[in-house]
Amino acid sequence: MKSAVETLNPTRVRLSIEVPFEELKDSLDAAYKKINQQVTVKGFRKGKIPARVIDQRFGRGAVLEEAVNDALPKFYTEAVNEAEIDVLGQPEVDITELKDGETLNFTAEVDVRPAIEIPDYSGIEVEVDSVEVTDEDIAKSVEQLRERFASTSPVERAAEDGDVVTIDLEAKVEGEVLEDGVASGVSYTIGSGELLEGIDDAVKGLEAGGEATFASELKGGSAAGKEAEVTVKVTQVAARELPELDDEFAQLASEFDTLEELRADSRKRLENMKQYDQATQAQERVLEKLLELVEVPVPEKLLEEEINTRKHNLEHHQLGQMGLDFEKYLEIQGKTEEEFVAETKEAAVKGIKTQFVLDELVKREKLNVNQEELTEHLMRRAASSGMSPDQFAQAVVEGGQVPLLVGEVARGKALAVVVEAATVKDTNGEVVDLDDDEDETAETVEAASEDAPAEAAAEEKTEG
Repeated sequence: MKSAVETLNPTRVRLSIEVPFEELKDSLDAAYKKINQQVTVKGFRKGKIPARVIDQRFGRGAVLEEAVNDALPKFYTEAVNEAEIDVLGQPEVDITELKDGETLNFTAEVDVRPAIEIPDYSGIEVEVDSVEVTDEDIAKSVEQLRERFASTSPVERAAEDGDVVTIDLEAKVEGEVLEDGVASGVSYTIGSGELLEGIDDAVKGLEAGGEATFASELKGGSAAGKEAEVTVKVTQVAARELPELDDEFAQLASEFDTLEELRADSRKRLENMKQYDQATQAQERVLEKLLELVEVPVPEKLLEEEINTRKHNLEHHQLGQMGLDFEKYLEIQGKTEEEFVAETKEAAVKGIKTQFVLDELVKREKLNVNQEELTEHLMRRAASSGMSPDQFAQAVVEGGQVPLLVGEVARGKALAVVVEAATVKDTNGEVVDLDDDEDETAETVEAASEDAPAEAAAEEKTEG
């Protein structure tokens, strides 16, 4: 076999491959064997039909077609390995010449990972929010905890903001009561915004036994997105009573004995949260600066596939769970389809560039992922997915996704190297000392690439 590589552009090549006919022998034998098992010829046992009879009865062309289909992937893979090119996705194959007994010539056009030069990134400087926890922040945190321990007691008066009302609901669309539009004994806190738009104004001022009708667009159910006439009846009004802010409350709501200890713990937790947010912000901004430094050509087919994948996931997974269709989503977002495609393209380009650049850094810095790092990352991914570690690990293995997880961790380590070399200051001008947490940077990378873009899937298909 002979092969040659022609570079069509920085992200696409054409392989020209010439195969002597004798190298097709194994595939020809396999083709005759396969046809033997599929056809019957009078006078011959199944599987024992001579090759010459198959040629006469079914045509030599059918045998050659079967043999070539069997041989192409093997010779294509050999050519790719010989040329040492990093291919993405499936090739477009064109058989240019097939002479029986002489030669098979074909070409294969395929996207390739572009060559990337990483410049000196030690001069990157970014600014992040400072970690400041105010007394107001602590008071708000304690108040939220206090809200969780509020009690309610029925009152004989009109409903007000903050009250908890028990209500019955009935929704009509075009004068017809919906089968799934009736609910009884629903508990609702006025002002929470957890039910239908317009319900707060409808129930405020009503006492137990009172009812009102209002118009609202349904958020879910069989008539999601449609305008409905909703009748609400209040069966009970209950006032919320907050516990006193004292040591007794601290003992009720926490493991602490005093309110001051509770407040001190709230300060510590808020500081930790803000430090985590600060670290994430630093990683995101360092990554943006790094991408600005590097020229990264993006393969057109890969980009097209990634845009389609993101749109498909939105339409068939995320919106379905929300009871929305694509048109309604665009309406809510106040976007045209063209604006959506432009934004999706921008995000897809960033995701692909992020993977290319960080993968190049992984190679340059010779970064490896050990079992402990992979296990820690798997545990975090499992927690965020709502699955147990064992369930998540099984799903990853069965889906052949282990290389993707390894890639996420490796890219996280690459970004950590860049963050460590960068200068990070807060809004007060103070230099921020960030802990090296590759798993946190892996999460930043994952967010930038939005869960393994089509490039990773394309690589899997090629390897398979």
